This record gives sequence, C-alpha cells and structure tokens, in this order.
Amino acid sequence: MEPTGTESNNSPNPKKTSSGLEENVAGLLCYVLGFITGIIFLITEKENRFVRFHAMQSIFIFGGLAVLNIVLTFIPFIGGIISFFIGPISLILWILLMIQAFRGELYKLPYVGDLVLKQLK
Repeated sequence: MEPTGTESNNSPNPKKTSSGLEENVAGLLCYVLGFITGIIFLITEKENRFVRFHAMQSIFIFGGLAVLNIVLTFIPFIGGIISFFIGPISLILWILLMIQAFRGELYKLPYVGDLVLKQLK
C-alpha cells in the first residue's frame, strides 16, 4: 500500500532500526541537520523503510532548498526577495516534518514524496 499524505506507523510495540533506535526517533533525527542527517541515516539504515523514506525526503527537500538558495544569490534583487521567503518556509517544513516523523507518520510531501517512493522501490 502506498502512503497518501500521512500514514501512521504507530503500533503498540515500536519497531527498532538497525542503529538500535526506535523508528520514530530515527525518523525525526533524519531531519535534525537537514540533508546532512538525511544522508547519514540513508547510508546507515539498510532495512527500515520508514527511516529510509524520511532520510530521502530530508535529502530531497533540504538539499534542494540549499541548492535553490545558492542559485538565488546570483540573481540580483529578485533572488534576494525569494531567498528571504525560503528561510521561514524551510523552518516551517523542518518543524512539521520532524513532528510527523516523531509521531510515527509516513508524511509524504506533494511531488517530493512521490519521488522518494519511486527511489525506495
């Protein structure tokens, strides 16, 4: 079954990951330092699909926003204005994704979540 929007992974017995962490904690940690922790968890976690999903989503979202921010610095005026709005949007996404992962939800962002699911297959 493919997740749509949110899908809960809450169960009476939380699953452990190969790192020994509970999967909801590992999912949250995928977002803590943006794409950096996403890369770390994607490399270290080989089995748990929940953690791998959140790690990849973190890489795609925050890596993409970092690249976008760098590109926008080369565009005079309009690039600065757009960059000004990317910061708060990134913060809101960061908090939302960490909360959803900690709740045990496979929260799929539009478009990016679909890309992540294709990569996990």
